[in-house]
Amino acid sequence: SSSLRVGRARESGTNSQLYILSTRKIMSEVNGVAKKGVLERLRDGVVVGDGGFVFALEKRGYVKAGPWTPEATVEHPEAVRQLHREFVRAGADVCQTFTFYASDDKLENRGNTANKTHTGSKINQAACDIAKAVAEEGGCLVAGGVSQTPTYLSGKGKAAVQAEFRKQIEIFIANNVDFLLAEYYEHVEEVEWAIEVLKETGKPVAANMCIGPEGDMHGVTAGECAVRMAKAGADIVGINCHFDPFVCLEGMRKMKAALDEADLHPYLMVQPLAYMTPDAGKQGFIDLPEFPFALEPRLCSRWEIMKFAREAYELGIRYIGGCCGFEPYHIRAVCEELGKERGFMPEGTQKHDQWGLGLRLHTKPWVRARARREYWENLRPASGRPFCPSCSKPDNWGVTAGHEMLKQKTEATTEDEIKQLAAK
Repeated sequence: SSSLRVGRARESGTNSQLYILSTRKIMSEVNGVAKKGVLERLRDGVVVGDGGFVFALEKRGYVKAGPWTPEATVEHPEAVRQLHREFVRAGADVCQTFTFYASDDKLENRGNTANKTHTGSKINQAACDIAKAVAEEGGCLVAGGVSQTPTYLSGKGKAAVQAEFRKQIEIFIANNVDFLLAEYYEHVEEVEWAIEVLKETGKPVAANMCIGPEGDMHGVTAGECAVRMAKAGADIVGINCHFDPFVCLEGMRKMKAALDEADLHPYLMVQPLAYMTPDAGKQGFIDLPEFPFALEPRLCSRWEIMKFAREAYELGIRYIGGCCGFEPYHIRAVCEELGKERGFMPEGTQKHDQWGLGLRLHTKPWVRARARREYWENLRPASGRPFCPSCSKPDNWGVTAGHEMLKQKTEATTEDEIKQLAAK
């Protein structure tokens, strides 16, 4: 096994930075000692998650917007592998299998042919192969993930929904992933059903809902959602996706307060968007008119992510990562902000001096003048779009599980159906 060598270099004001000089394994099996699991790591410190795969790979040309399904694990494994590697280099402690929306019912929903072309089991297996290989390179944990299903939206009941989860879970267990993650649930009832299935395996279970401070889409408060996830057996609970880092933290405060009041103490986790959503309604960013192809003006800067990481840590959240919009440099920013707490910096910081200090090497004097923390910490970035509003009006259709419009089907959406929707 290889050793981890950590060096201290380059004083930055009053704060020194830790740099990894060389490493092949981080917190992995060293000298015959088994690597720590996710719960042990959370007990002892901070776990940094990875970032968003579907949005990043859609921009790179490997995922189709609309279904957002992960057949790229079979069609373009090298693209998925490279993104995993970039997140690990940026400092992620976990490689989530790229299995978002990889249930069989989603892979054949509304004309999607991924299940017929590749099969769900093949897509999930390929995701495990890729994540495990990269995790081994970097000493990371592997999390097998399941998400909400068209079967639930169509009202087909608990047994049918859990059958979809079990098909994925069988593959994760056969591959001996380190822990399981139920993420991206709009309804607490469905995530409870997912947790039940995940707990059957004996693996540690994390559970995240894609909700904001207002709670789930059926009117259950954020606090009650957290309590119900914990009572269902989740070891780690929290929020992911749909809202920006600071809105997610508002929701996490409500969750933490309710958990404390109920005397429940799971570890807390947050993996927000990297897009600002102060104007989003209860449904989050998918209600914004810019979703999904014009969100770039809302992208968080690395400095905003550093602020988020600090606020999350001070709130008591110990699993901190990202979802849609989070690129490797955002994960690096989390690691830089929490470098002292983690005790080391990832390889990706070797080419990035905190607070822009690398700009001291720039040829232009006015750019060199920006090589200081106070400049970047106080900057209010412009969008460069003088005729655009700062906020939008979300659609807010208010349609959710149980509504006729959300019943799913395997047939493709027709032109007439699109015209009817556009007329609303």
